[in-house]
Amino acid sequence: MTNQEKYNKAFMTALEITEGQLSGLKYQEIEAWDSVGHMGLVAALEDAFDIMMDTDDIIDLSSYEKGMEILSREEYGIVF
Repeated sequence: MTNQEKYNKAFMTALEITEGQLSGLKYQEIEAWDSVGHMGLVAALEDAFDIMMDTDDIIDLSSYEKGMEILSREEYGIVF
């Protein structure tokens, strides 16, 4: 499974959405991505990539695209 597939699967599983809903998705844009859903998403991403996200990055995770930008940083080293 590619990193992109793992990333998409984490979002789809945690937020119970389809792949077609991912592009452009933003925090609190759908009911499932509230504060509780956000923590579930973070847990899913941490499990998928075997990482521990920094608190500032968890707070900054405001969209599907922003998450890829955060995880692509040097400290996580995930390539999409």
